[in-house]
Amino acid sequence: MIHYKTHKNIDFIKYDRCIQDSFNSRIYAFSWYLNCVTDDWDALVLNDYEVVMPLPKRSKLGLNYIYQVSWVQQLGIFSRVKIEDDLVFEFLNKIPKKFVLVDYFFNSENKFDNKHLNIRLNYILDLSKNFEEISKGFNTNRKRISKKRISDIKIDKKGKIDDFLKFYKKQEVNYKTHPDSFEKLERLLKSDNNSVHIWTVKLNNQLIAGLVWLKDQSRITYLVPVAISEAKKLNIPAYLVNELIKDHENSNYILDFEGSMNEGVAQFYKSFGAREEEYYWYRKRSDLLII
Repeated sequence: MIHYKTHKNIDFIKYDRCIQDSFNSRIYAFSWYLNCVTDDWDALVLNDYEVVMPLPKRSKLGLNYIYQVSWVQQLGIFSRVKIEDDLVFEFLNKIPKKFVLVDYFFNSENKFDNKHLNIRLNYILDLSKNFEEISKGFNTNRKRISKKRISDIKIDKKGKIDDFLKFYKKQEVNYKTHPDSFEKLERLLKSDNNSVHIWTVKLNNQLIAGLVWLKDQSRITYLVPVAISEAKKLNIPAYLVNELIKDHENSNYILDFEGSMNEGVAQFYKSFGAREEEYYWYRKRSDLLII
């Protein structure tokens, strides 16, 4: 039986164990991560945490809604075994009616048909081979750029949180991050969780680029890249992707680029030989919604 659990009533040990053991596990779904990036969240739980579905929630003007969370690409239903369509619909039907809007990204393993769905695209790269083999899948331009040496730059793979945040804030005109999203990013970086990694790149002792990436048991997630125009001209973003690949070559990891519906950004990801992965955006609203 599926139960709706408010945040205070969730057994987080059992919940996280389910996320950890799920065949479709995503780092975004762990309780520590959701606690950093959401205002609040509840969960739907099948039996004794055999299957779970986290539900980020907010309230505005007295109306409750489930919302899309910054720094989270895919949530959905998590299970140790393959998830059938019927189970997805059972979970959807158990979302309390008090939520007048459900705006939610399911993970790529949650496949079902519904009139409230839109397809989103992600890009992932298998890291099970060595860099030389993986780079054979790069497009011609990426192969050429990857062979170039970039002199006079220094990469710090243990970048300082405050340095990254100040640098990111300076680029705000380009990245247009909502103040609330920036606050959640700061909370995530200061969570002191060893799954969160910060890289910074300096040229002539000036910070020109940075990257926040995540690591769980199966995925390297390319979360927050940031670079000034000079760094882009030097192909620093591609250099950092190459470094991620080299550091995790011959592993069971997947490099998750987090996708993009922007064609230019998508082409950058595809240039590394990343393959397309579909996931679903579910958006259903009631007539009561006035926000």
